[in-house]
Amino acid sequence: MKYVSRRWALALTIAISAPAGVTAQAGKLPPLIDRELFFGNPEISGAQISPDGRYVSFLKPYKDARNIWVKGVNDSYANAKLITNDTKRPVTGYFWSRDAKYILYVQDSLGNENFNVYAVDPASSPAAGQEIPTARNLTAAKGVRAVIYEVPKVDPDIIYVGINDRDKAWHDLYRVHISTGQRELIRQNTDRIVGWEFDNAGALRLAVRTTDKGDTEILRVDPSGFTLVYSCTVFETCDPIRFDKTNTKVYMQTNKGMPDLTRLVLFDPATKAEQLVESDPLNRVDLTGVSFSDVSNELISTSYIDDRTRIYWKDKEWEKDYNLLKSKLPNMEIAPTTSTKDERLVMIVATSDREPGARYLFNRDTKQLTFQYRPFEKLPREALAPKKSISYPSSDGLTIPAYLTLPVGVAPKNLP
Repeated sequence: MKYVSRRWALALTIAISAPAGVTAQAGKLPPLIDRELFFGNPEISGAQISPDGRYVSFLKPYKDARNIWVKGVNDSYANAKLITNDTKRPVTGYFWSRDAKYILYVQDSLGNENFNVYAVDPASSPAAGQEIPTARNLTAAKGVRAVIYEVPKVDPDIIYVGINDRDKAWHDLYRVHISTGQRELIRQNTDRIVGWEFDNAGALRLAVRTTDKGDTEILRVDPSGFTLVYSCTVFETCDPIRFDKTNTKVYMQTNKGMPDLTRLVLFDPATKAEQLVESDPLNRVDLTGVSFSDVSNELISTSYIDDRTRIYWKDKEWEKDYNLLKSKLPNMEIAPTTSTKDERLVMIVATSDREPGARYLFNRDTKQLTFQYRPFEKLPREALAPKKSISYPSSDGLTIPAYLTLPVGVAPKNLP
């Protein structure tokens, strides 16, 4: 399952219900909470299930810096294996290769924001005198910033990466082999390209260009060059998300011609025909996220962040699983983060205004939900204040949505 909010983002938030009530009574103040419990490193965070379902990876401090650890899916987190050991900069994000052979992550040097892409084999043994497996720099270059554009399904050893080694302003497109580090130039970027869109067969189909006026142009990639097929002004949004299961049309988020709210459309790059898929049924907020199945390439759901996230399901089986999770984890917002290749095991994060993100592993076949961990375990959830959704009129007659948070243990008074 792939979760998309905006371009290159992989996330779908599922709202379940309103937050739980406060347990502390008025007049009884909660304890003073050490700020380190809020702003320090979480004991464990960022858990992912490997595509083959054999391992769970996660982030955990090593000498006060977040690093990647790996354990067997049924093993204890305490018995995990250290995979990276950077003590100068935390690892902020990572992902598994589609065949589960490698973990890939990006890292800069001392905060210079010149990111390179690294790959490490979690099953390999450390070299003599080393405590972790060797991580290979796949984009090895100084003074550049690498950007991952695509991780195709058709070849798990390939990623498509942008590198600005020729021109600091623009990234050329490269095909990189994870296993060897071999790099091949695919497109030299002399056309102000800021993004590329591949279809489900791994073919390069579209490019996104920013004009010198700030407008956005979507270009069809033809053998002889580029053909402009869609555009929007600097005041509008148009963004290709993913090709449909037929590989002929592309899902796009756009508000062209209707700048108030973004909507989901299907666009045909060959004919330039545009078909509305959905806009907010309540006509209140922008399209926030969409999710797709990597097994069937079908659209699973759309989502909109309102007072709480609203989900509109297109797949009945996923909807049934959602409703089951809703009953098992009341008063929480649920987000599936990663899944196995067959989409039968799903890592779930459960959050609320007082829960920063408990993790669970959900088996879609057996319907078993297995608790993994809570970050900031020592944080006293019962002492935290819930938030309440409110709205109020503006001076020009519009409705302004907001959240109200009141101190725990203090009787509310003199509220507007």
